[in-house]
Amino acid sequence: MCSVGVSTEDQAREGYSLPEQQEKLKDLCKYRDYNIYGIYEDAGISGKDMEHRPQFQKMLESVRDGKVNVIVAYKLDRLTRSVRDLEILISELEKYNCSLECAVDDINTSTANGRFFVRMLTVLSQLEIERVSERTKFGMVGAIKDGHIPVRKTLGFMRKDKKLIINPAESEIVERIFDLYYKGKSYQQIANIFNDEKVLNKKWYDTTILKILSNPLYKGDFVSGTRTRNPVLYENVVEPIISKKLWEDCQEQTRKNTRNYTRRNDYIFFQKIICPNCHKIMACKAPGGSKKKYIYYQCNKCKTYVREYKIVELLIDEITDIIEYDSIVKKHFAPLLKKKLENTNELLSKELYIKIK
Repeated sequence: MCSVGVSTEDQAREGYSLPEQQEKLKDLCKYRDYNIYGIYEDAGISGKDMEHRPQFQKMLESVRDGKVNVIVAYKLDRLTRSVRDLEILISELEKYNCSLECAVDDINTSTANGRFFVRMLTVLSQLEIERVSERTKFGMVGAIKDGHIPVRKTLGFMRKDKKLIINPAESEIVERIFDLYYKGKSYQQIANIFNDEKVLNKKWYDTTILKILSNPLYKGDFVSGTRTRNPVLYENVVEPIISKKLWEDCQEQTRKNTRNYTRRNDYIFFQKIICPNCHKIMACKAPGGSKKKYIYYQCNKCKTYVREYKIVELLIDEITDIIEYDSIVKKHFAPLLKKKLENTNELLSKELYIKIK
């Protein structure tokens, strides 16, 4: 039995529709005298990785269940363009006695030469991906330096000929935010002032003020890749709304406020509890009156929560078990191990003495 894999990327790049791809693969199966078990189609999903492709994973399950012994794909890069994923795929297919054939690339992994050829094609495919990525990054750098900043609607700016320029009607609001904060107003106080004055007829929050104050775009700079490990700073790429000195002074004010901030409650497991569902660090909460607080930890993403006293109870049980186990080991097993070690050392000493003598 064989499975058939198709993709919509070939339709966009080479003009082959999904039915045409299926027909070509069915013709190949007929020529090879294969019985088709199923057709697996991840429509519009890239072949960069295997993990996020539900039909691909379903096909592998059929292989593991022994229902498929040949996978027939239109092209190799429709399956994967990752060398790492390819090695995992080939190992998985070899483990379950399944081979891979590609209609266009004339590939068959049932032989050593076929597997070698597959690896070479995947290396070349990954090289092309990396080269395209480098060209894209190079083009993006040029666009950013030319004023084409890849950001959504930003207060104080507007687009003209795809370039980011100052919006005079909004820039005064931005200047006022920085001025109020520099003079000692907090995020919430500024938000309250704007809400009272109905500025832009929108609801203002302290987090909104924080984002504006921390955005380097207002001093003329742009940071690319803020969510990556290596963000890149591009200086003087747009006309600034405020001076660099005022922006830096406000950042220093934020740092001072952070150092002076003290929590009203003592959280035993602050920054130590991880959500069991999404693995994010859970936030601390303490609702209740001035006399009694109900402290708990909540995930801001999936809203999972747990009371602090429950964690303490579980932790005490675990610690108690550890102490009891340690006590048993010290009482019963430690003397035996010590005696055995002493006997071993004595035998080794005698053997060493005999050899030296």
